[in-house]
Amino acid sequence: MSRLFETATLTTPDGSGLTVRNRTALAPMCQYSVTAKDGVPHDWHLVHLGARAAGGFGLVFTEATSIVPEGRISDQDTGIWNDGQAAAWAPIVDFIHGQGAAAGIQLAHAGGKASTHPWLPEAAASGARGSIPVAEGGWQTVGPSATDLHKLASPREMTRGEIAESVAAWADAARRADAAGFDVVQIHGAHGYLIHQFLSPLANGRTDEYGGGYENRTRYAREVLAAVRDAWPAHKPLALRLSGEDWVEGGWRLADTVRFAREARGLGVTVFDLSSGGLGPFRGPSGPGYQVPLAAAVKEALAGTGAFVTAVGMITEPQQAEQVLVTGQADGVSIARAALVEPHWAAIAAKALGVDRDHNPRAPQYWRADW
Repeated sequence: MSRLFETATLTTPDGSGLTVRNRTALAPMCQYSVTAKDGVPHDWHLVHLGARAAGGFGLVFTEATSIVPEGRISDQDTGIWNDGQAAAWAPIVDFIHGQGAAAGIQLAHAGGKASTHPWLPEAAASGARGSIPVAEGGWQTVGPSATDLHKLASPREMTRGEIAESVAAWADAARRADAAGFDVVQIHGAHGYLIHQFLSPLANGRTDEYGGGYENRTRYAREVLAAVRDAWPAHKPLALRLSGEDWVEGGWRLADTVRFAREARGLGVTVFDLSSGGLGPFRGPSGPGYQVPLAAAVKEALAGTGAFVTAVGMITEPQQAEQVLVTGQADGVSIARAALVEPHWAAIAAKALGVDRDHNPRAPQYWRADW
């Protein structure tokens, strides 16, 4: 039996656990497709996510879905800051479930990297890059500190009151995600967005209780995780995506990630996904599986705690993904760009790894294909 296509049970506080049919996850990937600019998902999101569920993935994550309007990366991102958005997610979740996959939502706030032009060919062709001017529909961004690190319009430093309101917004979004039927909530703490901005000395220049040393810089993230865990049902897993490395001295380093992962596990997080970078120019390595060692370090640190750790980043081939699991570097893999190229990546990988046709996780309507 392929290790990649074994079932896995994701730990939950009440002990029931969530069983997923295999150890492949569709990573969150922005689609920049809400042309109405109201945060409401629509047919594109149903087809995009539904196709990957039909294609065999065990856990299908939405794109970064904003908890507040000003937290969107672009004005065409999805949201879950109101009940109408949650209602629009519900049939998408139902379809994912109907294909045998679990449904996850990545909750996000882009902080100082919000209000940017969508990363799409037509925007690039028009020369629209960077921050959307307020006069053209953009908005004033917020973050832990004012900074030009992002090479965007500088965010305004959040007040303590705004920080408290933000923590409450994460929890409210989790409640709506539950109402929409999602099985897993993933908190986006990576890629230079708001939580990562608080964590890293590169972006956090505060001098109050939310800035300075490790304890203060991690305070916002701890408050978010605690609030979401309280709002999120005990029978559902809570996930966290972290940038394991800023890849620069003076930034957020792997040792910080390992330390914080242990604290997050104590706050009820049981699923961890390890990416990297996102603050300033990327300074790290590249190549197949370049971020796997980050997942391996967190997996080792959390051994015996019931945590489920996934690796992500240029994992494209079935044998490569299988090796990550067989060698014990991670418990699962998150597939991103390879799944944009091939919606049936998981089903094709199952065949390549010797899973017989009767147990291939593809949609039954495709049974006659050469799986």
